[in-house]
This record gives sequence, C-alpha cells and structure tokens, in this order.
Amino acid sequence: MTSTRWVPLFLEALAAERGAAANTLAAYDRDLAHAQDWLADIGTDFAGATEENIEAYLVHCDRLGLSRATRARRLSALKQLFRFAFEEGLRTDNPALQIAGPGRDKRLPKTLSVEEVDRLLVAAEAHGRTEADRLRNACLMQLLYATGMRVTELVSLPVSAARGDPRMLLIRGKGGKERMVPLSPPARAALASWLQTRDTQDDTARAEGKPLSPQLFPSRGKAGHLTRHAFYMLIKDFAVEAGVSPDKVTPHTLRHAFATHLLANGADLRAIQTLLGHADVATTEIYTHVLEERLRDLVLEHHPLAKDL
Repeated sequence: MTSTRWVPLFLEALAAERGAAANTLAAYDRDLAHAQDWLADIGTDFAGATEENIEAYLVHCDRLGLSRATRARRLSALKQLFRFAFEEGLRTDNPALQIAGPGRDKRLPKTLSVEEVDRLLVAAEAHGRTEADRLRNACLMQLLYATGMRVTELVSLPVSAARGDPRMLLIRGKGGKERMVPLSPPARAALASWLQTRDTQDDTARAEGKPLSPQLFPSRGKAGHLTRHAFYMLIKDFAVEAGVSPDKVTPHTLRHAFATHLLANGADLRAIQTLLGHADVATTEIYTHVLEERLRDLVLEHHPLAKDL
C-alpha cells in the first residue's frame, strides 16, 4: 500500500473509533496534506520519512511564521498518524515518537464582562428582519451563554432535546460524549418562545406537504441547520449593535465568559469542567488564570494604595 492511502485510512479510523467530528477530521486532513506535500518536495513520503525529516519539517513551519500552537498541532497530527501506521503494520517504527513539541503560546482566552454580555443579549433580541428571526437569535444567545456550549453543539441541537420545557439540556459533544447542562430561567423562556414560533413553521410546512426538520435551528443549507459560519457572522452583528468591539466577540468568547463568570461567583472548577465537556480538568484550569488577571487589574485600579503595589 502506498503512503498516499495512509491519511484516508487514518481519518476513517478516527471517525469510527473515536467518533471524531467532521471539523476535527478536516483539520487533520489539512495539516497532514501540508506535511505530505513538504515530504514530497524533498523526495520522500510518510513511508520513508525519518525523525530528521520530521524535525526539518517543523523547522520549515517555524520559518513560515506559524505560531507555536499551529506547529504543536501539526506535530500532534503526525505523531498520531505514525502511531496508527506502526500499529497497523504499515511501518516497523515510529519516527515521530521521540520528537518534543514546541509547546503552545500561553495566551489567556479573551472573555467579556457581565455588562457586555447583557448588551449582546439585548442586541440579539432586537436583531432580525422578522419576529421569527429575532426569537431565534435571542434563543441562540441565551442558550450559548447559559450553557457554555461549543458553537457546533449549539447549531446542531436536535429539536427533540428542547421539548417539554426542559430544566436540563442534553448536549452531544466531542467524540459523541453526552453531558447534561442546566438552563437558566431566561434561557428557558427564550427557548419556549422560539419553539412556539418554530412549531408554527412546522404546521405550515406540514400543510404544504413539505418534510419537517429534526433540527432546533433549521436551515435550507446542506447541513440542514444553521451553520457555524452563519452564526459567527450573526454574533458580529450583535456586537456592532451592542456597542461591543466585534474583534473580541466570537461564539467561543461567550463560552469563555460563561466559565469565567461562573468561577468568579464561586462555582467549583470540577463542575465547570463537567459543564464545558472538558476531558481533562487541566484544560479548565486556564480560567483560574483569567480570574487572577482580572482580580489583579481590579486591585491595581481601585485599591487606595494601588500606587504602592
């Protein structure tokens, strides 16, 4: 078997064994294609690549100006591919086994103040050409901030998960893992209003003999639901209307705000880990550093002896 078939087989294994999401598979595909092209340029391939070749590739990525996080991600993809090749008997060794990664940039996640989030929620309620659009937008933002969901988890929610005025919402996360998250009263109210409108749309579709969508936020596009990109553009519009810098507002920023605000109000780190769907609490611990930064800034700005600190 030629090594050109390794990546498709590896991606198939990721999808089958780990339940990797389409976006994750696409990212692996892009990273490995870049490495494959570079290896071809120097006259080799995945089957013949040596440890020195892989180290030289990482140096090449550094010279391209790629961030440490990007280089670390590409090395991780290569490590997993070569481990797969070794385990499947495609290679008798793993040339990436001993290579240490460049580490990741220690940048704290951007977040938003409670007041900024409030303004975004108000803007979402008023944004849209029709009443249905405005109710959907309000529901999207209320659910996002109330649960800290990833944007893909939000836009792909099935309507069945929202039936019966739920106090808890079942979310299917990375690798098909499920978790329950509680809904705040404003989120439940926004969800109920949107469901009422959405059910009216279903009644119209049923009367016209059209198929009904199983999605909570249906769309006519190929995915069948509102896309990540469409929501990303929507949230930028909300930011402009709310008077919040669009540069600091993304769906993931709301996820960070959810975690940071919970922690600031005394929530347990393990509970936040569960709500966010993090496999490792070390991933959640970044929010303790965000909180430390904000508390330090608060003291320096408001303490009467701040000039001496």
